[in-house]
Amino acid sequence: MNVGPSADPVQQARPMAARARLLRAAVEAFAAKGFNGTTTRDIANGAQMSSAAVYVHFRSKEELLFEISDAGHRAILAAIDEADDPSASPGDRLRAIVHAFTEHHAREHVGGRVVNYELNSLAPDHLDTVMAMRREITRRVRAVVDAGIDDGDFAVADSLATTNAMLSMGIDVARWYREGGSLSPEEMGAFYAELAARMVGWRPPGPG
Repeated sequence: MNVGPSADPVQQARPMAARARLLRAAVEAFAAKGFNGTTTRDIANGAQMSSAAVYVHFRSKEELLFEISDAGHRAILAAIDEADDPSASPGDRLRAIVHAFTEHHAREHVGGRVVNYELNSLAPDHLDTVMAMRREITRRVRAVVDAGIDDGDFAVADSLATTNAMLSMGIDVARWYREGGSLSPEEMGAFYAELAARMVGWRPPGPG
């Protein structure tokens, strides 16, 4: 049976490359001007494309924001998953997760400002999707805090408040962090991991 010629890989890649350029330009524009202060012309100019090209690939400026927010939160969840070792002690797990979480927000600080500080510009259904991921991030970190409390390793009066405080610290790094500062993203992660350990009153056991 003749199914016709296969699609040209080059032709398939072009729309994906154009979408990627527009998404990168939108991240830069939203981070610099905010969602409401950014026009589709700003995004198109940043991608070196015509204004009409935005609507070829995205239905609206808000859809661009949602794709950025969705991808950003999925990346955070992936970073937590990669860092967490469920077989480790709660203290080691917490330190590893906070390290990864903070390092991610330092390394991706431009996108992080968009992902975390433009939520109110999302449409209600898109906001629901993103908020579900944010709740999942909180749930995973709080579970480690609760495990440390149950084991007697952590001295914490309120696990949710403590979790929110630690996550807020890491998120806020994206707001002010810039390359060339005194600490690299990896060093920021290590520094905040130690702060988190102190917040729950945990110290790694000594030799023996």
